[in-house]
Amino acid sequence: MKQLFKIDRSSSRALLAVEWVVLAYMAFTIILIFFTYTTHTNPLALIGGRMQILAMMGGLWLVHYWLPCQFTLFLRVLLQAALLSWWYPDTYELNKVLPNLDPTFAGIDQNIFGCQPALLLHTILPSWMSEPLHMGYYSYYLFIAVTLIYYLFWQREDFLRASFVLLTAFFAFYVIFDLIPVTGPIYYYEYAGLDSIREGLFPDAGDHFMNSQACLTMPGDKDGFFYHLVEGAHHAGERPTAAFPSSHVGCCAVMELLLLFSRKWKLSLILLPFFILMSIATVYIQAHYAIDAIVGLFVGTSFYFIFNTLYKKLRLW
Repeated sequence: MKQLFKIDRSSSRALLAVEWVVLAYMAFTIILIFFTYTTHTNPLALIGGRMQILAMMGGLWLVHYWLPCQFTLFLRVLLQAALLSWWYPDTYELNKVLPNLDPTFAGIDQNIFGCQPALLLHTILPSWMSEPLHMGYYSYYLFIAVTLIYYLFWQREDFLRASFVLLTAFFAFYVIFDLIPVTGPIYYYEYAGLDSIREGLFPDAGDHFMNSQACLTMPGDKDGFFYHLVEGAHHAGERPTAAFPSSHVGCCAVMELLLLFSRKWKLSLILLPFFILMSIATVYIQAHYAIDAIVGLFVGTSFYFIFNTLYKKLRLW
């Protein structure tokens, strides 16, 4: 623990690789905002939020410059992890001005499975599965915390690489969400009507989600402890956005691979059941179409190898 606070004047004062990623994403979204400026209700607020994040990054960089130690370095990374909860709903503000694509993805599920798994899964599975599945879905936050804490305290020399791979994967997913506006079944089914969905009819949503965030009641045991936790998280930060591909599945795949390739078999195996439950739960609670979860797994796996290789090359530079 003492090593965390040991002053190291030889520590690099340069921007971290993950901070460059955040700056690149910030620049990308500012360009999007300017291109769609007149369609936003309050574009200055969107830009102002980014300037606040930039100020926080600059403030922590100065703290690390004056007190160069592992603790202040870790604070710079942990700030970016904490701000994921800000960037996620921000994707809704950007993509809602684009044509909604839910009918396309609901149609893909219908063509592949001959039904809507998000509509039928909670009716097929026994009622006692509600709590394990909601627990699995909520374990997404546990995954992030456990992975970062493990590298922070038990594999500190690899913390910057692991955090770069994980956080860059998140921002890569956010780029996709900004450009591919899919709200997910819980929002689209409410708009289209369950009768239409059951008949395999998927009407165009038009600009409905520009001003509406109405959604279905989440399925499952409404008296369950984990049901209420997921419902609370949904009300606090969820928006009609970010359905395709599933970043829940994709980023948890990244974290599983980080642990596997770090040879932390036990921790990876402990988290594996939560990963499986979470992947099923994304469809069960109607957050995602089945195709979202499937593609999310492949995209997340690809991101792990791409960004792990990228980090190694950045270090060589």
